[in-house]
Amino acid sequence: MNLKSKKLLSLFLVFSLLALSGNLYAKKHGVDVIVVKKDGQELQGELIAVKESSLLLMGYVSGRDVSIDIGDIKVIMIKGKSRFLPGLQIGALVGGISGAIWCASLGAGGEAWAGYVMVSGLFAITGGLIGGLIGAAAGKGEKTIQIEGLPDNDLKIALRKLRSKARVPDAR
Repeated sequence: MNLKSKKLLSLFLVFSLLALSGNLYAKKHGVDVIVVKKDGQELQGELIAVKESSLLLMGYVSGRDVSIDIGDIKVIMIKGKSRFLPGLQIGALVGGISGAIWCASLGAGGEAWAGYVMVSGLFAITGGLIGGLIGAAAGKGEKTIQIEGLPDNDLKIALRKLRSKARVPDAR
């Protein structure tokens, strides 16, 4: 392996570490929901668990767990999460690699190494910004589940799907 290839490989490894390191310490987080009860009361929080007859939320206002009976729920709104950070990481990685490949294809000598790093960094920053904006736009949105009046079979299906989005998906 020549010096040029080693430098390109090193650059690739550095960008990979930067782009993928955020997922190493990721902790599962339940989706953010707004629950509208039949009496009109709204509760907001992180979905901790979906049980057979109740939802368990970590309330935003109180900071405490709140249990809500399924029979008291009118609507559940699932708030869309921003995908800015994953988009930023992927965009930076793709941009940095593209910049490194482009610079390597120019075939300049070893004295151009600083220029390679600078151009690759600019490609990474540009790619990261574009990826972050795309990720933020893709993550927006809200899904509404109408619970009141839902037939039992459809309710079980809706709760099963909702359970997969909880912090503790296998709670019973």
